[in-house]
Amino acid sequence: MRVAHIITRLIVGGAQENTIASVLGLRRQAGVEVRLLSGPSLGPEGSLEPELSVAPGILTTFPDLVRPLHLWKDWRALRHLTSWLRNWRADIVHTHSGKAGILGRLAARRADVPVIVHTIHGPSFGAFQSGLANALFIAAERFAGRFTTHFVSVADAMSRQYLAAGIGRPDRYSRIFSGFPLDPFLSATPDAGLRERLGLAPGHFVVGKIARLFKLKGHEDLIAVAPELVKRCPRIRFLFVGDGAWRRRFEDEIVRRGLTGCFIFAGLVPPVAVAEYVALMDMLVHLSSREGLPRSLPQALAAGKPVVAYDCDGAREVCRENETGFLLAPGDRGGLVERILLLEQDSGLRSRFGGRGRALVREHFPIEKMVEDLHALYLRLLALTSLTRA
Repeated sequence: MRVAHIITRLIVGGAQENTIASVLGLRRQAGVEVRLLSGPSLGPEGSLEPELSVAPGILTTFPDLVRPLHLWKDWRALRHLTSWLRNWRADIVHTHSGKAGILGRLAARRADVPVIVHTIHGPSFGAFQSGLANALFIAAERFAGRFTTHFVSVADAMSRQYLAAGIGRPDRYSRIFSGFPLDPFLSATPDAGLRERLGLAPGHFVVGKIARLFKLKGHEDLIAVAPELVKRCPRIRFLFVGDGAWRRRFEDEIVRRGLTGCFIFAGLVPPVAVAEYVALMDMLVHLSSREGLPRSLPQALAAGKPVVAYDCDGAREVCRENETGFLLAPGDRGGLVERILLLEQDSGLRSRFGGRGRALVREHFPIEKMVEDLHALYLRLLALTSLTRA
């Protein structure tokens, strides 16, 4: 079985971590030969390409596969992808992300690849963008959906959203949670040295947020309620893990509000070190208005940390109201303040939520389960395709 995964870029992010974990896991399955095709990994978010050094030759980079719309480069990328897939004689093409999802599936069709799979890591359309943009994205997804053998969703919410937009059929969707290495989070303990380097004192109550410093991630909501939180709980501190184009904007707003000493920017943190930072948190907030199933939520739960999240896309599938954390309507800043303060005041509640979260993550998020589920899906799809073509 020859499987080619295609993604637009390998920056630091949940979809990219999922893709790399899938590729590296599948190469250990008997009878599977796997390759990863990607565009250049450019951007302030950092690159995950070094993680593939354990598998020399597995990655092929296509310079014209870029994220922005660029007709000339898009045409060249399509042509080169088609040629590569045809020459390699792939049995399965599995695409990820917006641009690679469309161009990769179209290239696979042109190369007569028997099975074409696409993972929906997050919505490409929705209330977060204009009506015209939504119309274009939905039209592109419907077009590509005609020759997509199967969709993998990282959350049931994604399947429902795409089906409601007329993309594919229900029997062509499977939910496979985005697994990750659990042990570093299950065994995470606070590092006193790291805590000191970040300027955190033992008595501080740390509210963490793991996300790119960019629009739609909700950092501005947390910054907006910070004055009220600090006034009512002077020991509170906010730890931002991640980097991005909006860092300076957030830093300036924090200075304007006179809260410089209350926010810590950890910057880019390699995936293998994220657990060290989660261990320092007393709780995690996730306030994104566009996300498939935020990876930071199960990571925090694996470390026994309670979570507060906006009820957006797949968040409710792991942030279960009054069980593993609190779920809020997007933009409910008042509710955000009250839930954070409630968790700060009640260590027993934090412990109870964290324990239930750990049990949920142990069941659904082992990286081995994700790879096994993908492998089983591939075998089933190839068998069905063989019967159809016979």
